[in-house]
Amino acid sequence: MCGICHAQPFKVEKFDIKGDGGTDYVTVEPATGRVFVSRGTHMMVVEGAAGKVLGDIPNTPVVHGAGIATKAGHGFTTNGGDSTAMMFDLKTLAEIKRIKISQGGLDGIMYDEPDDKIILTNHSRPVGTLTALDPRTGDIVATVELEDNAPEGAAADGKGHIFVNNEVKNTMQVIDVKTWKAVASWPLAPCEGPTGIAYDKASDRIFSGCNNTSVVVDPNNGKIVATIKNGTRVDALAWDPSKKLIYIPNGGQGNVTVVHQDSPDKYSVVDTVATFPGAKTITADPMTHNVYLFQPERGPAPAPVGDAAAPAPGGRGRGPQGPIVASWFIVIRQ
Repeated sequence: MCGICHAQPFKVEKFDIKGDGGTDYVTVEPATGRVFVSRGTHMMVVEGAAGKVLGDIPNTPVVHGAGIATKAGHGFTTNGGDSTAMMFDLKTLAEIKRIKISQGGLDGIMYDEPDDKIILTNHSRPVGTLTALDPRTGDIVATVELEDNAPEGAAADGKGHIFVNNEVKNTMQVIDVKTWKAVASWPLAPCEGPTGIAYDKASDRIFSGCNNTSVVVDPNNGKIVATIKNGTRVDALAWDPSKKLIYIPNGGQGNVTVVHQDSPDKYSVVDTVATFPGAKTITADPMTHNVYLFQPERGPAPAPVGDAAAPAPGGRGRGPQGPIVASWFIVIRQ
């Protein structure tokens, strides 16, 4: 008997959208099909299906990602460079206001639709924090201290809980949105470095993207009900609920593991789709079923000169990077 029955092949297209800057998260707005691509100091807005640049949001220092609240008409960026969340108009892309996040360490961001909140996960010190914003006003509604200074993805179940992956401690914390307190912490072993996360309402399961082995969690008790083998350098996860497909990016080798949910506790890898080395964040449009990634391609690094030619203490440090020669916006279609 076929447990997968997924006969459609995946097609990959790459578009060079140009522009300067590295990247972190990509976020799709299902209502319009636009994809918001972080570029270090600015946010590019792309027509996802066509790979066409529609606009650009400037002055976002060390931007990590975007949260899109379509009903409120507002988007938000997480700017690590000046510890602000910028609220902008979704129609004009014009800045409306900046919200200072005193804890700093801004990184992850998502729109919690059931609770109508923008959720930030901050790599603040000494402990990480979760910040909730009102998507209409930009006001800070709550701040929650977490157990790890590297919280990553967050997902809401629509039942009053937000789940947060902690990348260093390899745990998942549960936040009560009525009290804005952490009420549970679940170990995720064999998961290492949990980042991307998604919740599926139909099966009542949480998917946590991890390096090498991702996990499926029962949100009622924190039990791991299934494991999934995938690649390395995972920094996000995408879920298409109607297709019952999980997409887990592998930045190390430049591919995406596509996984089908056969039942709430059974999962099958249906394909490994080649993308581009370094592409480690991902977003899926539940309307079009297109999946998007982004990664700049760099040319050879310049030869170091003077003191830069000496190896860093302990052999650490990235060293100089080569110039960007292409900015690959990647579309996976069925």
